[in-house]
Amino acid sequence: MAASKTPLSRSQIIGLTALSLAVFLVANDFTAFSVAIPAMEKHFNADISTLQWVINGYALVFGIFIVTGGRLADMFGRRRLFFVGTSIFVFFSVLGGLAVNEWMLLGSRALMGVGGALMWPAVLGMTYQIMPDDRAGQAGGLIMTVCGFANSVGPLLGGFFTDFLSWRWIFFINLPIALAAMLVGWKVIEDDKPDESNEKVDYWGMASLSISLLALMLSLDFVIDVGFRSPLVIGLLVTSVIFFLVFAWVEPHTRADPLIPPDVATNWRFFSICLVTLLLSVTFVSMLLYIPQFLIKELSYSAVWSGAGLLPVMITYAVVSYIAGWLYEFLGARLILAGAALFLGLGMFLLSGLVVHDHYLHLVPGMLTLGIGLGLYFPTITTTAITVLGPARASLAAALIYMFQIIGGAIGLAMNTTVVAMAPELSEGIDRAFTVNACLAAAALIVSLLFVKGDVSQKEKI
Repeated sequence: MAASKTPLSRSQIIGLTALSLAVFLVANDFTAFSVAIPAMEKHFNADISTLQWVINGYALVFGIFIVTGGRLADMFGRRRLFFVGTSIFVFFSVLGGLAVNEWMLLGSRALMGVGGALMWPAVLGMTYQIMPDDRAGQAGGLIMTVCGFANSVGPLLGGFFTDFLSWRWIFFINLPIALAAMLVGWKVIEDDKPDESNEKVDYWGMASLSISLLALMLSLDFVIDVGFRSPLVIGLLVTSVIFFLVFAWVEPHTRADPLIPPDVATNWRFFSICLVTLLLSVTFVSMLLYIPQFLIKELSYSAVWSGAGLLPVMITYAVVSYIAGWLYEFLGARLILAGAALFLGLGMFLLSGLVVHDHYLHLVPGMLTLGIGLGLYFPTITTTAITVLGPARASLAAALIYMFQIIGGAIGLAMNTTVVAMAPELSEGIDRAFTVNACLAAAALIVSLLFVKGDVSQKEKI
């Protein structure tokens, strides 16, 4: 008979509430601005190619610095990095809301990404730190439930502010939420600064990896407009490779503590989890981009209603995320990730028939199926990565997994965009792209079954 779970204390519940606010803060910013871009274009008299960086710039900087944030959190304490990151995030949120031109706006958004990159691994690490050991699986479920909710309300919240107040309030709303999270966190979350702080920061490793990832992501972004043969794209790809080789040489030779420690770099269980992440991460970003496009351009939906059209997948994703936290204790990583790949592939396959759909209700079964897959995937991949590397590497594990999600999403989205652009019609292009995504999910299913360890729990059951 399984032992009863350790009950949560009052301070633990309050601490988890504060961290949930921080998760909401970061996750909401990934989707809230999508419906505000047209209003920003009109306000600054700028075009979409410039203002798309309101979204892309934030995501790129976030993805690039997330590993650095995870390493610093493990070295200097997650609580301290949380306060530093949140302060940076909220300062540039206010500055972005006060922007007088598009460059001030884009610069603020990019520097918000730095704050978010410091916050995110610290928040994840503290969540697992606060949660009792026998509730580790539920920690991932809680995080991704809040993420799912934040991603769901992001377009609606952004649309509300844009239509009834101003797009600037999408920035300003971050201030009270951040202050509340910091105040509660300061009161109830204990300082976790390591006793021995003689680790040295690997600045060369951080710089070389950051430049390599920046060049790679910029090349994938520019290839959509200028093509693979452009000297700009080729130059960025060569730069990415060169600095990655520099990073690979620096890490084993540095006198500082490596950004990615040897025990992590040689952990094949962790590598298999990263491979699954690469294969599945394109599903979420392609869904966020192409379903609203189909609703707007083919079914004549408004921007706000196209955001609302994603609610079936987002709500299902949020609900299943919480359930996945409980399932992890009984089924383990292998079965849940295999199930996630199966549902994601099936959801993509069902949605790939957009070319014959002429009504919104036709999309709902595919979106519900996709929501189940996302809900199983996101919390499980995070929990598995952290448990494989151990609590001492919790923030680094979360950061690395998120970095692989960003990279996989960028590569996959560039591939999807090329497929769509080559098609004669939008719906037919989305059909082909989603079919490719379904094949990638099938590959992730095979990797999950063959290589991911299927431990039911890290704890012994009585």
